[in-house]
Amino acid sequence: MNIYIALSNKYRIILTNWVKINLFYLGSSKKHEIFRIRKWTTKYESILKKAIFSEAYDKIGKIEDIFGPITNPFISVKLTPDKHRDFELEQNFYVKI
Repeated sequence: MNIYIALSNKYRIILTNWVKINLFYLGSSKKHEIFRIRKWTTKYESILKKAIFSEAYDKIGKIEDIFGPITNPFISVKLTPDKHRDFELEQNFYVKI
């Protein structure tokens, strides 16, 4: 899957081996942020222990665990130390596989 990210108004870059995931923010635990994935497919099985990036291509953290029901599981993300907990309820993220 190719994902296009706008770098500026004039330039675009094609990123291959990236997966766009739509996550719903649920809350936080002691060291992790908990999300729920909207639509699960088999291509998401390889995102465990991978870095996760925002739509602005800022590294947010690392996917620590995937748990819960198979159809739309929960995802636990350990944030990088410099990131804040200012997530929108529903947001798109990117993971390089």
